[in-house]
Amino acid sequence: MKYAVIIFSLLFSTTLLAQREWGDMEKNKLTLKEIAPVWPGCESQTGSLKDTCFKQKLATHIAKNFKYPKDSYKKNEQGRVVVEFYITEEGLVDIKKVTGGTPALQAEAKRNISLIPKMEKPGMMGGKPRAIQYIVPITFKTGR
Repeated sequence: MKYAVIIFSLLFSTTLLAQREWGDMEKNKLTLKEIAPVWPGCESQTGSLKDTCFKQKLATHIAKNFKYPKDSYKKNEQGRVVVEFYITEEGLVDIKKVTGGTPALQAEAKRNISLIPKMEKPGMMGGKPRAIQYIVPITFKTGR
């Protein structure tokens, strides 16, 4: 019986010490990764290839729909315009802020981004649809 009490006390004390070494579980944080929206045509991609496909399609879209405002070109107005927008839970573009450049260049950048098509799937986080923020710089250069 004496040995049983000693063994029980050793097991009980090591359990208490082990819990102290683990730390406080309430302080641990769980980090969830955002999953990018799926651009039309990128549905067959998997994992990080979907994200790469999204970036490529976005760059192609901006280049394809780029139009330098005629008056701005004649006046040699140049600059970098930054467009901050979200792809909403429904997969639509929601422009929040446009900065830099002249008002004409800002209007063109806003027009270009607003033409982004509806996404096949919205961005996700923790298995639920989520609006994902993007910040895109567009440089206007006349080349003169």
